[in-house]
Amino acid sequence: MGKKRVITKTGEDSGKTEEKLTSAKSKASVKKIIEKGRIYINASYNNTVILITDLKGNALAWSSAGSLGFRGPKKATPFAASKVVGVLMEKIKKTGLKTVEVYLKGIGGGRDMAIRSFANQGLDIIMIKDVTPVPHNGPRPKKPRRV
Repeated sequence: MGKKRVITKTGEDSGKTEEKLTSAKSKASVKKIIEKGRIYINASYNNTVILITDLKGNALAWSSAGSLGFRGPKKATPFAASKVVGVLMEKIKKTGLKTVEVYLKGIGGGRDMAIRSFANQGLDIIMIKDVTPVPHNGPRPKKPRRV
């Protein structure tokens, strides 16, 4: 829709007009100030995906190395993870997020650099938890093949 120009006359004799630019979107999209949140980092061998939520689990922003244009094995590098963090910080700077809990999943190359990048951007990290799934011996293995 864009911006609308509203002209109001202050006095009939003076001929002065005031112009106000009002945005149709500014009234509808009022963002809440969120000071605490959670960061979920999924660092696999192929990609690094980062999601930022509030404490209830409502998503504020997400990004991945693949969505930034990295292709192939470059998606799982520490450099790609730091670029993802930079994009996310631009997305959430209006929300006022200051303290975060970090949940790591996976064993990719970007997991350490993502945490360091968030700390360098000025976020206070109060907790780091590794939620990588670990198998507990799994199902029974197959019988050995007899020839």
